[in-house]
Amino acid sequence: MIERVDIKVGFYCNNLCKFCVQGRKRDYLPAKDWEEIKAALIEAYQTGKREVVFTGGEPCLHPEIVKLISIAKKIGYQEIQLQSNGRMFAYKKFCLKTIKAGATQFSPALHGPNSEIHDYLTEAKGSYKQTVKGIKNLRALNQYVLTNSVITSSNYKYLPELAELFVSLGVNQFQFAFVHILGTADKNKDWIVPRKSEIMPYVKRGLDIGIKAGIKVSTEAIPYCFMENYHDYVSESFIPETRIYDAGFVIKDFTAHRRDSGKIKHKKCAQCKYDKICEGPWREYIELFGWDEFIPVI
Repeated sequence: MIERVDIKVGFYCNNLCKFCVQGRKRDYLPAKDWEEIKAALIEAYQTGKREVVFTGGEPCLHPEIVKLISIAKKIGYQEIQLQSNGRMFAYKKFCLKTIKAGATQFSPALHGPNSEIHDYLTEAKGSYKQTVKGIKNLRALNQYVLTNSVITSSNYKYLPELAELFVSLGVNQFQFAFVHILGTADKNKDWIVPRKSEIMPYVKRGLDIGIKAGIKVSTEAIPYCFMENYHDYVSESFIPETRIYDAGFVIKDFTAHRRDSGKIKHKKCAQCKYDKICEGPWREYIELFGWDEFIPVI
């Protein structure tokens, strides 16, 4: 499996999502200098990474993003992904510039099947229309589009409807990611975080829609005990080894980081047939709701 590097180029964003794990880093962390990012690209390549994901914040707003894509291509990266809120892709000229520079994958985020839900969660009026237009532009240009949708209390009942939208837009891949209770999501945790047991019927119906349409689908941060009969779609089982360049620090192995400090398991997990491959939930979820919902699959 190809190894990946994830580079956070800056934290400014033109959305203000109610669930953003980065919180208000945009208020005090400037965009990284392109030379610093180039050094990270070279270092990661020397450690064997061949796929790069530019993220943030909103990477498409970095003033040198096209140049950075070009640098990554010249260094030799086989896959170059923009993990974005998707709004800049509404401008076809921008899409063409990034494609010409060497971008190979585009990962726009859509969090609802309509503007009412999506714009409410992003706190950016018109963001839904821009992101949908961006997806249409990219698919018209025959680009690989893999979307990400954060599951919250406000949108989980609409996941099947969102999946239908993805099918109609012709995306290549979509993922439902359970909200991680950090940053702004932590401030809003009393109302924005649903129980995993409540969301699962909607998650599975959404996955079924994508599977039936022949689209690659996955979930993130939903343990195996909730995913019986859908365990092939747990993204943690196929996420490549990833090195992350964050705000002033580097996570050399994100899989180890998740297992060792980010997530947690209960002693009863040892009874589950998925124990050896399951990472368990994020620690913050357990602090909020406890372990009652988690039933080992025997």
